[in-house]
Order: sequence, then structure tokens, then C-alpha cells
Amino acid sequence: MNDSIRKLAAWAEAEGETVSALLDEPMSRHTSFRIGGPAALFLVPRTRGAFAAAVKKAVETGTRFFLLGNGSNLLFDDAGYDGAVISTAALDAVSLDGDLLTAEAGASLSSVCKAARDASLTGLEFAYGIPGSVGGAVVMNAGAYGGEIRDVLEESLALDPATGEIRRLTLEEHAYGYRDSVYKHTSPAWVVLAASFRLRAGERDEITAKMNELAGRRVAKQPLEYPSAGSVFKRPEGHFVGQMVEESGLKGYRIGGAEVSEKHAGFIVNRGGATSHDVLALVEHIRDVVKRNYSVDLECEIIHVK
Repeated sequence: MNDSIRKLAAWAEAEGETVSALLDEPMSRHTSFRIGGPAALFLVPRTRGAFAAAVKKAVETGTRFFLLGNGSNLLFDDAGYDGAVISTAALDAVSLDGDLLTAEAGASLSSVCKAARDASLTGLEFAYGIPGSVGGAVVMNAGAYGGEIRDVLEESLALDPATGEIRRLTLEEHAYGYRDSVYKHTSPAWVVLAASFRLRAGERDEITAKMNELAGRRVAKQPLEYPSAGSVFKRPEGHFVGQMVEESGLKGYRIGGAEVSEKHAGFIVNRGGATSHDVLALVEHIRDVVKRNYSVDLECEIIHVK
């Protein structure tokens, strides 16, 4: 353990119940891929204030750190992460004020969608079943079935790690694009603390029916029975990744425990014992074959953390 990690771990211990800390925590326990070696330090702040304090302390001690939501689009390296992983898992509060729904960064999109449904508010149905947290969804402008976060976002609270300042960002200030936002272009990267969504009054039965329809479509088309990190590649303009991969004869192609899904060729699944090396090798093989067959450069959507 290096000195910066030691200092941050000591700070977390002194914080008592507001922050829990684990040493050498396997990241395979915290990602949807179920892949990844140990993080030197794993922190779970219990309050928004403790989360901001943990980020600030990591900066002060010079500790390398990574912010973790639901871990649904991540591939942690087999060698682990020589730094601190700070989890938003305990920051999951959701509140309502009329048609404005506010959720902390660690709240799952599914729980937020259910809260909106229970309040007979429509607008978030598209996000039901997206396996991510509010923080990650805001950063990447998550979307599905014709909807995107920017369609409903009112504002977000952003923490600047460099200064400790908390900024309130309007929708326009997010500078949203396809799977892109201002959060991806700040250095050091700003951190989502919470987000507010402006919804509309609707009929609960209709909202429920729409959510169930979309959930059914996911089950029918996506390989939810195996660990994965969702869609592997961003959709290139004018093409469908799954179609190109399938037409290239790669459905079921396997390297180690990593396999191109038989159900949806846009996914790589962990069929058991897959390593990050297996996944990365399979990603490169798919890119090479698609490039050769279609002259299309695929951009990986999964984040490799090492």
C-alpha cells in the first residue's frame, strides 16, 4: 500500500459510520461484467457530504481515484486498480416536488423510473431497465427506445474535485451529444452528485404498461441471463453494430470465457471465468473483422479501468 492510499484509508477510518472502507476489494463484485482484480482501497460514503469529502481528501492526498456507480459499462483490469474506488452505492435518495423528480447519483435508473410511475409521472419510461445509476446516465446522456436523458433533465449538481466547489448545471450547460456531455470534457472530471428531471402528469396504468413493454423487449432481445457490460460499441452513423457483427459470422465467437452473444451480437457476455484480457482480445477481433468487411471503425463504449 502506497503512502497516499494509507492516508486516505486512515481518514476513512476516522470518519466512522459515514464512510466504510475495504482494502484489496475485488472489483468483480461490483461490476455487471463480474470481472476485475482488487482495488487497493474501496470507499462507500454514506452521505452526499461524505462523498464530496472523500473526493476532496483523495485529491489532497494525491490518491489516484475512480468513481463507481452501478458498474454497468465498466471493465476493470485483471491486475486490479492501484488507487481508491469511491462508490456512490449508498447515495440513492429520490424525492419529488410536483412534477420535478430529484435523485442522488447512486440511485438506479430502474428505481427512479418506479418512483416516477408511483407518482403518475411520465417521461422516464425509456430508462426503465437501463442497468445504470443516475450519475452515469447524466454523464453519458444514456438513452434507449427513442429517449435520452437530455429529454427530461432539468439540472444536475456537479462537484469540481479540484476546488471542492459544487456547481448547479442547467440543461444547456451539459452540452449534450450522443453519449456525451460536458462531464466528459472537464479536467479533473466533474462529479455528478444529484440530478433533477422535469416530468409530466400521466396515467399510472399507461406508464406501467409502457415500462412493462420495454422491459419485455429487453428480455427478448438482450442476453440478460449472462454477465455483460451492455452494448460494446457505439452505433456508427448509418450502421447497426449487431447486424454487422452477425453478418460477419461472429455470433458465438469466443475467446476464453468471453463470447459474442448468441442472442444479440452487439453484446459480449461472460460465459464463466472471463478475464479482462479475454474481453479486450475479443473486442479487438470484432473491430478488425468489421473494419475489414465494412470499412467501419467501431468505437468501444465499455470503459477499461486499469
